[in-house]
Amino acid sequence: MKNIFVLISFLLITTVVLSQSPNVTKKKMLPAIEIKDVSGNPYNTSTIQNDGKPIIISFWATWCKPCIKELTAMADVYSEWQEETGVKIYAVSIDDARSSTQVKPLVNGKNWDYTVLLDPNGDFKRAMNVGPIPHTFLINGKGEIVWQHTSFAEGGELDLINLVRKINNGEEIK
Repeated sequence: MKNIFVLISFLLITTVVLSQSPNVTKKKMLPAIEIKDVSGNPYNTSTIQNDGKPIIISFWATWCKPCIKELTAMADVYSEWQEETGVKIYAVSIDDARSSTQVKPLVNGKNWDYTVLLDPNGDFKRAMNVGPIPHTFLINGKGEIVWQHTSFAEGGELDLINLVRKINNGEEIK
């Protein structure tokens, strides 16, 4: 009985140590989830790509004031970011079926010039482990999620573009 307890303890400790090992640092890729574009057409997230250039994915909702501020701040500089880095932005609304009808008018009114998608069932949100919004992800040219952040503060878009620049220069983000 004592030997079994020692063996189980050893296996448990080994499992914990190996699960925290830095050698297990495989980067997470985007899941393939069926959502919709703002016109209601099916859109599979596996098609989110940018020819080897960085991608920003921001989860948001129409009722989230910090989300609107973040996306508006990015929209104000998006054309310059694209010209400099080739980055592409995807804004994924997590509004449910009742409020998702407000997404397209809001996007048009704000003149957001990036791809806006709808996740009314929260499937993509769950697959990406999104908690509080805004929740922003940065994906490198290989399609690997290399950075993520929740919340928004004025000037946060400047930190984000600096990370995009690092990715474009082949630098690792820590």
